[in-house]
Amino acid sequence: MMAHIPVNIVMIEDDEGHARLIEKNIRRAGISNPIRHFTDGTSALNFLYEDPNGPAQNGPALILLDLNLPDMSGTDILGRIKADGNPLKRTPVVVLTTTDDKVEIQRCYDLGCNVYITKPVNYESFAEAIRQLGLFLSVIQLPEIKGD
Repeated sequence: MMAHIPVNIVMIEDDEGHARLIEKNIRRAGISNPIRHFTDGTSALNFLYEDPNGPAQNGPALILLDLNLPDMSGTDILGRIKADGNPLKRTPVVVLTTTDDKVEIQRCYDLGCNVYITKPVNYESFAEAIRQLGLFLSVIQLPEIKGD
């Protein structure tokens, strides 16, 4: 019998206001999973790959990724996570961004993102998108990360 490991939510979002809003709506959707918040790509990648409690060492996670980060592009992070041979390749990634550029959206799906949510300035539609994400999170069955 395998112990159930809680899914860690890793939020990579440089805008504190957006981050608070996302977290509030995740909680409001009834999701109590731990949330680790990073405001730049470098510290997030360090946690994901180097930290003994991070997903690469310790399994399962869901990544909420903003594309516009101060130090690197979210698409670079996405490409890295989803690259062949990467220990986090099967980790679900939800892109949350203000960009609704069709080319960018397609690129994120091509790179392997699971869900793309445009952050509307309109609070209600943003809250609704997060609530839908909540439903997505509650039904998601994360694959066990198998060691080699």
